[in-house]
This record gives sequence, C-alpha cells and structure tokens, in this order.
Amino acid sequence: MSAANRTPWLSVVGIGEDGLAGLSATARVLVDDADILIGGQRHLDFIPADNRQRLAWPSPMSELIDRIKEFRGQAVVVLASGDPLWYGVGRKLLAQIPETEMTFIPAPSAFSLAAARMGWTMAGCQLVTLHGRPLYTLSLHVHPGAYLLILARDGTTPGAVATYLTERGFGESEMTTLSHMGGQQETRLSATARTFAEQTAGQAIPDLTTIAVACVAGADARWLPRTAGLADDAFRHDGKMTKREIRALALARLMPHPGALLWDIGAGCGSVAIEWLRAADGTRAIGIEPLAERRAMAAANAATLGVPRLDIRAGKAPEALAGLPQPDAVFIGGGVSAETIAASISALGSGGRLVVHAVTLESEAVLLAAHKNHGGDLTRLAVSRAETIGAYHGWRAAMPVTQWAWVKP
Repeated sequence: MSAANRTPWLSVVGIGEDGLAGLSATARVLVDDADILIGGQRHLDFIPADNRQRLAWPSPMSELIDRIKEFRGQAVVVLASGDPLWYGVGRKLLAQIPETEMTFIPAPSAFSLAAARMGWTMAGCQLVTLHGRPLYTLSLHVHPGAYLLILARDGTTPGAVATYLTERGFGESEMTTLSHMGGQQETRLSATARTFAEQTAGQAIPDLTTIAVACVAGADARWLPRTAGLADDAFRHDGKMTKREIRALALARLMPHPGALLWDIGAGCGSVAIEWLRAADGTRAIGIEPLAERRAMAAANAATLGVPRLDIRAGKAPEALAGLPQPDAVFIGGGVSAETIAASISALGSGGRLVVHAVTLESEAVLLAAHKNHGGDLTRLAVSRAETIGAYHGWRAAMPVTQWAWVKP
C-alpha cells in the first residue's frame, strides 16, 4: 500500500437521535470538513443543507459499499446509528477498505443506551439483532433468567417477540420497548409478553426500537441449551441422523470455537453442523449433502434453531470438497471412504480436527486402516435405551458406531 493510501480518508461517525448536538468535537470537525456525506436519509437530515455531495444508502446497501473506495482521495464521512461496529455498517466497510484508511468515531450504541435505561449491566445481557435475521434467532438466547437486549427490525418486531415468548412458555417475561432513545421522540412501553398486545393496543411502536426482555420461564417453558446433544426431535429428519448421545461425543471431539469453520460431509438433516454453529458465536459451517430433500430439512432446521448461516451445498465427497475454504474441523457422518478421508486430511491445517463415524462393517474397515496409518483415537460407541416390554422394561440397543478422531500435527 502506498504512503498516500495509509492516510485515513474515510471516517465512520456514529450519530444518535440528538443529531449534531451529540457529536464530540473531533466528530464534528470530520463532519464539517467532509467533501462527501453518506448515510441513511434520517442521518443526512441532521446536517444543515449545503452544496456538498450527499449519498443516501440504496437498497441493497451493498451497491454503494462496493463503490465507496472510488472516492479515495476525498474526505468522506459515513454517518451511522450509534456505534458503527455494533452490528453496524463498519464490518461491511472493513471488508472493502483497509482499516489504516479509516477512522471510527462511535456514539453510544442502542445496546448501551437501553442497558442504561433499564439499569442492567451489559455484561449480564445477551445482545441480539433481528435486522435481517429470522425471529428464530432468539432460540439461541432465550432461557430462564436471561436478560435480552434486542434490536428490532421494525415496529412489528416487539409483537412478534411477545408471541414467540408466550408460545414457548415465557409469557410472564417482562418486555420493555425503548424507541428513539436520546431524542425528543423517546418513548417507553412495558408489559409482560403475554399481555403485550393488549397493553400496547392502539399505540404505534416506531421502527427505531430496542426491546429489553427479562426472561421468566413458566412451568411449561420450552427452550434449547447451547450445549451439545439436543434431543433428536428438535430436528426434522428422516430417521437417518447422528443421534443425540453420539452427536454430543462428536462435538466434544470437533471442539467448536468462535470463528472456526466446520465441513460436515454427508450432512443429512444438518444436526452436527447446526449444533456446531449453536455452540459458539461466530462459528461457520459448510454442509455437503447430495440429496435435495435432506438439504431442505437441514435448511429448515438451521433457521428454526437460530443458525440460518449454515451454508448447505449440493454434492458428494470427495469431489464436492474442491475449492472450499480451509476447515478447522471436519466431520464425516456419511459416505465414508478412504478418498474422502485423504481429502479431508489434506485440507486441514495444523491442529485441525477430523471425526469420522462408521456404522457398517465396510466403513469400519476404512477407519481401521486410517487409524493404522495415522494414529488418533478409535472408539466404539454403543447406546441402549429403556423401552417397555409388556408390563416390564428392558434395554434396546441402537446400532453401535465406530468413531475415529484425529488431530493433524
């Protein structure tokens, strides 16, 4: 990069509902000296009319983000709500422009303002956005005693959240909507999730709203932990899936962590990849599945269980693995072959984890050979469940699974 391009020319300035009055002296200088102003129309309206070029975000926003680097050499200010690096435009800009060419001046985020209004510590809250994300994203965060701060998509979001909570036995949860915080139009409404529709009837909730929820579980509450081993009936499946206990043991060996990428080969209904994504924020997963009906189940499961970011691809290993980004872990639950194992070993970097499950004698033979050639841990997993036998109970064994787990040196 040339020396000229190391001088910041793009400033991303957070602005609140109090407009220019809430800007720091540094932020005000950047705005006043800008050649080009970019932002939502609401943000641009805070700036008195002048002859400078102003660009409002188009739909989709990416059309302008892709063009912003064309303005290099001019002083450009992007105005953003609150803190632009909290689910804001900052991340998208950083994907296009080196951080050495940018200056970030955050304002208080909607999360910090909402926490202050509620008297909650942010460290004790789950911070969630429903902008561009399905309502089922909440399934990652709703549990007894949880405190949620939720960025609403629009004014209909609070009602949808109230319905979601009530249907899952969290109807006594305390909900507060906080709208236009910091501005002259600031409003606040409170009710339980169960009574929210009744309490807010006839009151229009603005689009610019943050929702605070203190989760209270009723006796019939249904929620899903983020630890491995969700019940099999949490997934839509056709019977051919990695079962609960075996899945939990696979996840323990795969070791999900923020930012890590999993290849789930023979993904089926997506159970392993979905639990990987639920286990840690920022995880990524690519599911490879040749059957269209199973890909559809995996997509539906991923959305319902709060991780719509699962990347599901049609294909069969090892051919479908060509060109994929390097994984941190690989799970092979279907289509076990020496060629797929070899391709996975080659793709993994040092410290990468490979877990392979075999049910048939033929696939077990492949694992025996892999263990002989590469080492690792070979484990026989057997699960039995109690079932009714007439007036009594007995153990019914599931098919045993042979697991080979290996870490690349």
